[in-house]
Amino acid sequence: MANLQVRDIDDKLYESVRNLAIIEKRSISQEVVLILEKYLSSPLAFKKNPTEEFLSLAGSWEDDRSAEEIVQDIRLNRRNSSRFRDTDELFD
Repeated sequence: MANLQVRDIDDKLYESVRNLAIIEKRSISQEVVLILEKYLSSPLAFKKNPTEEFLSLAGSWEDDRSAEEIVQDIRLNRRNSSRFRDTDELFD
């Protein structure tokens, strides 16, 4: 059987895999193999068709506001966004 060594894994990602392995009563190595097997056995379940995803956006950008109003709205939302306030996310 082949061996796989992965380097420079983000600490939070490693902890997430480790915690999942503990919950499932598996080793980290077993958990990683299971995750890879699940993904590779049905990659379409994890990945959307890019063409279909693009076509689903058709018409979603239509707006009655002027370009200036849209830009102003975007800028206001960026300033008031709480998106980057949380520092306890998986990849912050």
